Amino acid sequence: MSTESTHSAHDTPGTYVTTGEEFVRDTRYIDNRITRDGVGPAGETFKVEPGRYRLIVARACPWANRAIIVRRLLGLESVLSMGLCGPTHDSDSWTFDLDPDGLDPVLKIPRLKDAYLTRYPDYPRGITVPAIVDIPTGAVVTNEFRQMTLDFSTEWVDHHRDGAPDLYPEHLRGEIDEVIDVVFKDVNNGVYRCGFAGSQDAYETAYDRLFTRLDQLSDRLREQRYLVGDTITEADVRLFTTLVRFDPVYHGHFKCNRSKLSEMPVLWAYARDLFQTPGFGDTVDFTQIKQHYYIVHEDINPTKIVPKGPDLSGWRTAHHREELGGRPFGDGTPPPPPIDGEVVPAGQGA
Repeated sequence: MSTESTHSAHDTPGTYVTTGEEFVRDTRYIDNRITRDGVGPAGETFKVEPGRYRLIVARACPWANRAIIVRRLLGLESVLSMGLCGPTHDSDSWTFDLDPDGLDPVLKIPRLKDAYLTRYPDYPRGITVPAIVDIPTGAVVTNEFRQMTLDFSTEWVDHHRDGAPDLYPEHLRGEIDEVIDVVFKDVNNGVYRCGFAGSQDAYETAYDRLFTRLDQLSDRLREQRYLVGDTITEADVRLFTTLVRFDPVYHGHFKCNRSKLSEMPVLWAYARDLFQTPGFGDTVDFTQIKQHYYIVHEDINPTKIVPKGPDLSGWRTAHHREELGGRPFGDGTPPPPPIDGEVVPAGQGA
């Protein structure tokens, strides 16, 4: 999420592990919101306007992957453009390595940091994705990933596609909020607390907490197809982006190795069900995911060797979760195929 680039100009690796300490994520983000009426915190005004903003993401990042999925499920592509950073970055910034001349084609900048500094010349924290940038000014509006996708569901509703699912139904929001809170603390961030632990005790505590929660989620999903209610919600999106990275990265690289996802039958079937649902698996770039973690985290993997495995063919096998019932999109419909320019390159998915 935060900021090794393939460019020689950006060759200072980041540091992710502090010896002797547990990993504590800095959760101070730019928390302005883009709303239907344009009223935001602290008097800031950012109003939903088609074409005004650009969502900057990296397919490698699980937090950004959430935004990619929700934007696609809701059909916001025509009103909120998307810029793709490369899979690696240095300690300074995510960069637009995938674009011609290394420049985002809309913002005309080489580094995401440039948009942060346009808003805050002395911005003191990490340059993170996802981020939404105001195209006319070139300034970042928000990088508050926890609220961002909820706002896509509630504040951008006037621009949803016909048949868009309700990922945050009002009558289930209390339960969804409770589930995403524990999923974030123990699973989404839990794998990082294992991988970036600076002591044996910190690692083992995080490891136990992670697998205890995964076992509880497995029990919850044993007799119901989705985490909350009988349709896909925000909670499923948030769990999926960690599960899909589990065997390629977290099991080995982050030492989350009690068992692979493919050895946890309920969660493995659940993850395959979502992966095979339009809008989920077609956003996943396993090549970029592995490049990001194994190259960027040089203090964990100093050789920067990217593993060839695991075998990804299992993601397309039958899961039988439909036998539990449920309606993936509720009263809505699946999203159409990804638009031109946003298709995962052949051979990089599963």
